[in-house]
Amino acid sequence: MTTGEAARREAPAGGHAPVALPDEETFAALDARWRAANYLSVGQIYLLANPLLREPLRPEHIKPRLLGHWGTTPGLNLVHAHLDRAIVERDLDALAVWGPGHGGPAPLANSWLDGSYTETYPDVTRDAAGMARLFKQFSFPGGVPSHVAPETPGSIHEGGELGYSLAHAYGAACDNPNLLVACVIGDGEAETGPLAASWHANKFLDPVHDGAVLPILHLNGYKIANPTVLARIPEPELDQFLRGVGHDPLYVAGDEPAVVHRELAAALDTALDRIADVWWAARHQGVRARPRWPLIVLRTPKGFTGPAEVDGLPVEGTWRAHQIPLADPRGNPAHLAELEKWLRSYRPEELFDEEGGPTAAVLSGLPTGERRLGANPHANGGLLLRALPLPALEECAVEVASPGAGSHEPTKVLGGLLARVMAATAERRDFRLVGPDETASNRLQDVYRATEKTWQTAILPVDEHLSHEGRVMEVLSEHLCQGWLEGYLLTGRHGMFSSYEAFAHIVGSMANQHVKWLRTARRLPWRRPVASLNYLLTSHVWRQDHNGFSHQDPGFVDQVLNKAPEVVRVYLPPDTNTLLAVADHVLRSRDYVNVVVAGKQPCYDWLDLEAARAHCAAGAGIWEWAGTEGSAGGGGAGGGEPDVVLGCAGDVPTQEVLAAADLLRRHLPELAVRVVNVVDIARLMAPEDHPHGMSDRDYHALFTRDRPVIFAYHGYPWLIHRLTFHRDNHPQLHVRGYLEEGSTTTPFDMVVRNDLDRYRLVMDVIDRVPGLAVRAARLRQRMAEARFRHGRWVTEHGTDLPEVADWRWGAL
Repeated sequence: MTTGEAARREAPAGGHAPVALPDEETFAALDARWRAANYLSVGQIYLLANPLLREPLRPEHIKPRLLGHWGTTPGLNLVHAHLDRAIVERDLDALAVWGPGHGGPAPLANSWLDGSYTETYPDVTRDAAGMARLFKQFSFPGGVPSHVAPETPGSIHEGGELGYSLAHAYGAACDNPNLLVACVIGDGEAETGPLAASWHANKFLDPVHDGAVLPILHLNGYKIANPTVLARIPEPELDQFLRGVGHDPLYVAGDEPAVVHRELAAALDTALDRIADVWWAARHQGVRARPRWPLIVLRTPKGFTGPAEVDGLPVEGTWRAHQIPLADPRGNPAHLAELEKWLRSYRPEELFDEEGGPTAAVLSGLPTGERRLGANPHANGGLLLRALPLPALEECAVEVASPGAGSHEPTKVLGGLLARVMAATAERRDFRLVGPDETASNRLQDVYRATEKTWQTAILPVDEHLSHEGRVMEVLSEHLCQGWLEGYLLTGRHGMFSSYEAFAHIVGSMANQHVKWLRTARRLPWRRPVASLNYLLTSHVWRQDHNGFSHQDPGFVDQVLNKAPEVVRVYLPPDTNTLLAVADHVLRSRDYVNVVVAGKQPCYDWLDLEAARAHCAAGAGIWEWAGTEGSAGGGGAGGGEPDVVLGCAGDVPTQEVLAAADLLRRHLPELAVRVVNVVDIARLMAPEDHPHGMSDRDYHALFTRDRPVIFAYHGYPWLIHRLTFHRDNHPQLHVRGYLEEGSTTTPFDMVVRNDLDRYRLVMDVIDRVPGLAVRAARLRQRMAEARFRHGRWVTEHGTDLPEVADWRWGAL
């Protein structure tokens, strides 16, 4: 027993009773399981054949390309073995999140040992032949990645996305009151911004309704080539840091397996006892003070049990152990001999029987059924997912007597729908709204009628809508919000992420990884569909006139549409009822990343609910009431087609297009104008490029083959060009959108600065419709003068022109 272990057992932190260490038989089983997992991990990295070393190792037994990472793997195997022991002894419902990058060999090895891998992939049997397949497939063409991935049973976290593990773990624990989520955090990962914010997630964990997260900070000292900060600072400083973020840390350290086994067993039991005490006090004694949750600091050498030295240079415990410690065993006889020595050091003859399956010593004390980390249904959340009880839209929709007759704040009305969802899920607790301190700012505050914001620290009399039990989660870290929601969704629940549009870019990398996860999971028959990740981007570019240039950026849509088309969807509803129809759709959907861009400021109501539903189902359509191609005055240029098409996508662009159509109706009544509104931006794409894409026939039925198209778009104009470049009429397409021109100004000045205003659109029509340049020269001059008059008015009065501010559709 080490001094540290003895001190902990005699005077454990927090006044808890000393834990009783497992008996020697249990430690022997733990060590056997750890050695077996380490052997399987090394085999995955190196071996192409001879999996059980039944003959001397030869070069042809080695993979021709060595890809993988050894350094973090033995630590993960160690944690896995000890979690298995605790699960069995305490009958725990446990999930593991493996944060360190490229630690894939560990959960693959352990799920093969407990049989969950074979149940998932029946061809990878628990025998010599299956072990050979397990080895060959790793980091091999047609096989599995080197990191924890969707293909890995028991995983909800992509091992290559450093920084998100702890946020995912807390999201998984929310509203899972009996779930333990063990989260291994690599010390390199601990240097990232998202992880730094995630230390504060414990202030949002409700011990009554939520499960528990046990962070295990694995300090092995190095990243790829550099030391890690938390491994190098003095331990008292590390302790102060961890206590400062609200944890009660337990320390395990050593480079002797027997010592580390004993210390880790004691620390894990102590941590689990403390978690059980927290749950009991909160749930049965009414204790509502925020607990100091336990945390384990595990300090072991990088590449633990691997080669101590290679080619005269130290490896174990250094950065050289990070990836492939023995770089060329196929071509270097010394490396080949060292690899065989390394593999045989685990004594595989004690770990695997004649058929190649795990021996009784390895299987002793392993969890069974759904208690196995590789088979826990929370890690395949679609197994637990229930349909969301959505209200009838008629309960929330606004009345529209005629287009543009009234106006509403779209997101405020959506807040009423979300409040009904919150109320309907009050007992089952499987819906959450997350956002960075913006729920009320984004006009969604009606949700507080049904639930409040979760908050586990001090609540003052001046505070509003804070509660220990709330299901709205606000923290000024988009990374943490995204991570919470991803963990929540992947474990079988529903939710929505509301954000200012410009700051969605902060989670761009996380969104990319989630898209990749969903794309891969869709191709795995055993992965069940999960609820979609739904973004509501509001406070958008055209109504950030008060906050200015820093808050103006519509480019998140561009990034999302670069991703896997079978997974991503983007919607730009032009008014309140279309937002409700879109919200109903995305909240029912599965396995997508849905981006919904909608304004929070008063917006004209264009469509009643029935028309909005039909329009959203089509994704794009002609607004006949807005155009003139079928009117007595607008005869068109022949062939039943319009003279010009005014296209639009987004609420402000739609308003400007309708205002331009109104001007054209009054000043050029003979001109046949068609107005086309696009809700689903992917409809502009070809069907071979996106599942929602339109055929050429359908596209040209809307936009024609050869008539000028003036398209007013919410975001950067070149996106529309990119989506439509292959269409026959692309040379006739002229797109207006955001041009990076912005400031603290008025709403209409924003569209003028970016040439998206109604007057510019009318000028575009005159410039592009054949014959109008001369015939409508005076009108064009009047439009240019209106823009000039606007510039003088806005700088003098600080408000928009009365003719703009007071404009209504159809008014004389």
